[in-house]
Amino acid sequence: MIISWFGQSCFRIQGQDSVVVTDPFSKEIGLRLPKLTADILTISHDHHDHNNIEAVKGITTPEAFLINQPGEYEVKNTFVYGISSFHDNQQGQERGKNIIYRFEMENITITHLGDLGHSLENGLIEALEGTDILLLPVGGIYTINLKQAVEIVSQLEPRIVIPMHYNLPGLKLSSKIDGVEAFCKEMGVGVEAVDKFKVTKKDLPQEDLQVVILKP
Repeated sequence: MIISWFGQSCFRIQGQDSVVVTDPFSKEIGLRLPKLTADILTISHDHHDHNNIEAVKGITTPEAFLINQPGEYEVKNTFVYGISSFHDNQQGQERGKNIIYRFEMENITITHLGDLGHSLENGLIEALEGTDILLLPVGGIYTINLKQAVEIVSQLEPRIVIPMHYNLPGLKLSSKIDGVEAFCKEMGVGVEAVDKFKVTKKDLPQEDLQVVILKP
């Protein structure tokens, strides 16, 4: 599979049988999306920097199969599990609900945390057990902070972590979020980024955690 990132929480995950796009954003945030097509479109929550469904077209149908509610789904040999969580640490009272998505494709399990705003409790840890690739917000303010992000990596023990939802040139939010540098320093890795990340089941690290920084 090939994983591409476009900024914020928007990824394109291209597998052999299907293509998934997550959390496309509005141009109001200062970033631009290319023309995107997908079989499956997931939305973690209804904020304009995550819910621009009109930016994504279908591949074999006019529209992609939209998933914006918790539940279990199967589309083109891809299993999607939407898991309820919150956008803040006050049970959603401040910013509302958030959906974590767990994708299973090509014998690889990918977890997209969306705008998770709180630490993982036992139930969520169990639901996300076996994550191979973790798409993790690291910018703070609107999501978990740096300490919580590192803690979640320790709890889930993924093979690969791809940071997301951090500050980029041109990004316009009401509050400035952190860049990726602090997370990389905490994890003891460099910040050299790649355009795309290609991975198969046999490529997954068996021992050491791999942090992959993607260019938007």
